Parts: sequence; C-alpha cells; structure tokens
Amino acid sequence: MKINKSRGSSQRRLKKLLRKLGIPRILGILVALILVFQFWVLPALTQQPVVITMLMQGQDLSNWRPLLEEFQQQNRDIRLNLIEGPFDSNLQENLLTSAFLLGDSPYDILNLDIAWVPKFAAAGWLRPLGDRVPPEELAELVENNIEGGRYNGELYRMPTTSDAGVLYYRTDLLQQGGYDPPETFGEMIEIIQDLQKPGDTDAGETDWGYLWQGRQYEGLSAMFVEVIEGFGGFWVNPDTLEVGLDQPQGIEAVEFLRSTITRGISPPGVTTYGEEETRLLFQSGESVFLRNWPYVWRLANAEGSDVRGKVGIRPMVSSVGNNGGSCLGGWGLGISLTAAHPDEAWRVIEYMTSKETMRRFVLETGLLPSHKDLFTDPAIVAKYPYFPPLLEALQQSVLRPPIAQYAQASDILQRYLSAAFTGSMTPERAMQAAAAETRNLLGRLAPAQASQNPVEAQKLAIRS
Repeated sequence: MKINKSRGSSQRRLKKLLRKLGIPRILGILVALILVFQFWVLPALTQQPVVITMLMQGQDLSNWRPLLEEFQQQNRDIRLNLIEGPFDSNLQENLLTSAFLLGDSPYDILNLDIAWVPKFAAAGWLRPLGDRVPPEELAELVENNIEGGRYNGELYRMPTTSDAGVLYYRTDLLQQGGYDPPETFGEMIEIIQDLQKPGDTDAGETDWGYLWQGRQYEGLSAMFVEVIEGFGGFWVNPDTLEVGLDQPQGIEAVEFLRSTITRGISPPGVTTYGEEETRLLFQSGESVFLRNWPYVWRLANAEGSDVRGKVGIRPMVSSVGNNGGSCLGGWGLGISLTAAHPDEAWRVIEYMTSKETMRRFVLETGLLPSHKDLFTDPAIVAKYPYFPPLLEALQQSVLRPPIAQYAQASDILQRYLSAAFTGSMTPERAMQAAAAETRNLLGRLAPAQASQNPVEAQKLAIRS
C-alpha cells in the first residue's frame, strides 16, 4: 500500500509540473533534447577521428612514440598515422620534395631539418605559424633555433630538438700532457703534434689527432660552415647574396682542413667519413679530438665504450682573433600547406613542443631541448652534466645560408670541397670554382624570384 501511495504522489507531482510548464515549453524542451542528441551526442559517438599523417626518421620515431601514444589516448578525435622515413636525412628530404612536386603531399606534419626551411617555405609548401604562437612563448626558446625556422620574417617551423657542432676531446690525454682544452685551431694542432711525437707514451694510445666529417654529403657543409666562420669568413650572405668562398678566409679554411690530412693529423679516409664513422673511431680510442654533434656524448660514455669517463666537450674553436661558430642543426615541425586539418595538426605540434613534454623527452633520450630553461633544469643536469655549456654553443651558433636555393648551393660546395680534400684541385682553385658556380646559381634564379613567384623559382631550383 505504501508503494502505491508513493507512486500516486509522484504521478500527481509530474502532472502538476506539466500543467505549470505548459505544452509549448514542453515541446521546446523536447526539440532541444533532440537537437542536442542529433548534432552533439550522435556525432561524438559516430564521428571518425581526424587522421594526421607525419613522416619521421626511424630513430626519431622510436624516441617520440611513447609520448605520441600518450597524446593519442588523450585526444581521441585525432588518429596519428606515423610513417617511418629513411635514416639518411638527404633521402628524407628528397622523399618530401618529391611528394610536393608530384601533387598534394600526403604528409600533414613535416619533421624538418633546420636547413630545409628556406627551400620548403619559398616553394609555398608550408603554412605560416606565427599567429599561433604568442611572443612570450617564443621568448622561452633558443633564439637561434627560432630564427632558423623563419623565412622572409615569417615563422614556419617550431623546434623540437636543438643541435650544434661541438668539439670533443680526450680529457685523460690532455691531463697527462698538462694541457687545457684548446681555444683555437692552432692550439689544437700543437697539442696533437706534441702527443704524436715519436716515443711519447701518450701518443701510442691514439692513431689520429682530429676527426671530422669529410664525405661528400650535407654533413660536410655543416662542418665547413663552422670552420669558415672560425677563420672569419662566410659562405653566402642571405641579405645580399654575396658569396665569400673565394675570399682569403674561405681559402684558408679549406687549406687548414686539407693540411690535417697531409700532415697525418687526420686519417686519409676522413674524406669518406660521416658522423657515425668518426664517432665510432673516437669511441674506440682512435683520436684525441672529434668534431661531431651532441648525440655522441651519451654513446661515448655508455657501458662498453673505450673512452667512457674520458671525454670532454666544448663549443667549436676558431683562429686567433675570431669567434668560433658551431653550426646550428636540429629538427622541428611544420604544417604542410596541403594539410586538410591544420588546427588538429597544430595541436600535435603544440603538445610535442610544450616544455613539459620536452622535459620528459630530454630526460629519456639525452637529446638537446629547444627550451632554454631545460639546459639548467636540475634533474636534466644531474643526468646530463654537459648540458649547460651546450646552451652557450647554441647561442653562439651559425646558420647555414637561409636561402631558397640552399640545397643546390650545398651540393656545389660539397663537390668542390671533396675535390680539394682529395687533392684533385688546389684549395684556391676549388673555392674559386665553387664561388663562381654559386654566383651563377643565385643569379640564374634572380628573374624567377623577381617575378614574385617563389613556387616557380623553387621548382626551377629543384629541377636544375
């Protein structure tokens, strides 16, 4: 009986409420509920997630995958399509270039080496990002890395990892000989020659004095931009398009590198070495000094390394009276002009470049961050004590020429440097030829650039 009375009371209250609301209001509520279900609840239950496709080199993808999986779990409306690209950065660049030249690129987010930005931006393949990033957020990042993501004053690339060429040295050998780390090229050569003197017990521990990247590839251009800067010269002035390769400082830079081979300071095979070949030789205890990138530190100090605990690191040296210039490298993210969902693509980039994500990424991988504060973060420094001086190297870094024709200019430089290092041309003749061909490249493209059609100018550069 109590149950029936309670049910009857509820029905009376409901009838009273319906009379109070009136039929028009009731109909309005029903219509609102139907609209909410149709346009919000139902789409949320049935809508397919937006697909964002990104190409990354294999090791990069392996490093980022745990964090990207976390992003995926937190953003169910986005599905990441991660494609593993080739290890060689030149091949990856060619793959992206071909995708755009053949039509709409299938890639929404582009993982860009800093040297690619001018080419891709000039071709009209990237969306500007400046309006998406507040100035105060940009101020937290390494300034040179941000500048390396600009073209004609517009930002096209948000940096993820930083990179700069550095000089590694054997701390044990320098200490045994009573040497401080060198500040100049001359001091470095003097240390090497002293250690290589016949009968010197220290010299017997290493076969070579100085390892650098001499193979004909992009790493050669990156290495040389440091040396020519260290001798007070320049490659190409991006503002005036003036070429400085055949000026005395440029020729002196080539002569210095060539002399390390002829004097037995660097191995003859250095003309075929890239980053990994030089890293493995140094890590095996075969050299006193090594020019390479910061990634080497973690590997050189890993268990099983012959030089573990015996490695020092400093920014690149220079000639007397000039400033050292570490070549700025690193990777960053841009949005393809053909991306169908740029807002969702930006959410991915925003997550990957956030300070908290970057902190976790750096702690796990040892790669250099783009946020300045992370170089002195206590937890990071405790694990990677060499980080603070690397910030100095980044802040003193030099960019490869940010010109739309960079890929062609780099190819020219590589060919003539290789000719000089292998002895088929003198340094002076090689730099004169490289400068003339570079001027011809820049001048030949000037009419297309003057026509205000950067896409056609860039396509002409790529095809040539």
